[in-house]
Amino acid sequence: MNIVPISLAEANAFVEEHHRHHAPVAGHKFSVAVADVGFWLIKTRAPAVRGVAIIGRPVARGNDDGLTLEVNRCCTDGTRNACSMLYAAAWRAARAMGYLRLITYTLPAEGGASLRGAGWRLVGERGGGNWNTPARPRVDTDQLLRGQKLLWEAA
Repeated sequence: MNIVPISLAEANAFVEEHHRHHAPVAGHKFSVAVADVGFWLIKTRAPAVRGVAIIGRPVARGNDDGLTLEVNRCCTDGTRNACSMLYAAAWRAARAMGYLRLITYTLPAEGGASLRGAGWRLVGERGGGNWNTPARPRVDTDQLLRGQKLLWEAA
């Protein structure tokens, strides 16, 4: 498997098909994929995508300092080590672009083995409110996504 570039449209299509609880995103800074790329696939230009990471501005505006990015989606088809490869590649790319920090959030039920495998560290619990408030009406947050999240940072 290799890390390859992927467009937002292609990454979102993969997320739509494979992600357990999130929908595609509206925008990004960049996206990467992990794919089975062999000589025969390069010639046909049809790599078999096994996972994608979509990296964009942090959702929490307190983290949006211009030097921080967030892995907004990381999604695979279950291929072993694909998530770790994506998280590591996202950090290498972000650093190469001059960013100083890369973060992501997981649900407490998600173990974080892929993040630890990629060298990330757990910062702690964060947030957990509903996006829908009287001052800022929004579509209600899905019940599965309410509650505390775990904040991770690339190290």
